[in-house]
Amino acid sequence: MSDVTQLSIRPVEASDEGALEEIRRTAFEPVFASFRSLLGDEIYELAQAKEDAAQADLLRSLIAPGSGWDVFVAEVDGNVVGFVSVKVDAATRVGEIGLNAVHPSRAGHGIGTALYEHALEHMRRAGARVATVATGGDPSHAAARRAYEKVGFDRAIPSVWLCRLL
Repeated sequence: MSDVTQLSIRPVEASDEGALEEIRRTAFEPVFASFRSLLGDEIYELAQAKEDAAQADLLRSLIAPGSGWDVFVAEVDGNVVGFVSVKVDAATRVGEIGLNAVHPSRAGHGIGTALYEHALEHMRRAGARVATVATGGDPSHAAARRAYEKVGFDRAIPSVWLCRLL
């Protein structure tokens, strides 16, 4: 039986914080390692390390009551295995997928796709007409880009962040 057939998606609860932090930390370790490799140790430490470290605080802020974000968790057999944050701007009718991750041990089993489809449906119900998501263009984000494309994200504005030592 695949993970998706056993999957349930529900709103986040305060008691999920520890599991979400473990998923976030584990899922983003290779991303942060990729950033370090791309930038080199010195630039990484000066320009990126604090941002990466702040991601745990970002997660806590997203799940805090009144954050403006809706966060959903994916469970398989009662275990939290992934999450997605979603926000809809009612004035612009633009929805955004924010911080999200699936535990690496569950990657490739359709859980991310199910979370993104859930997020998109949530946006539609909230009146959004456009959905957005931002991700990296480096190799460590290739799976994320494929997952977003799989659920229909098909327009992109390429971006490059350049760094140098002074």
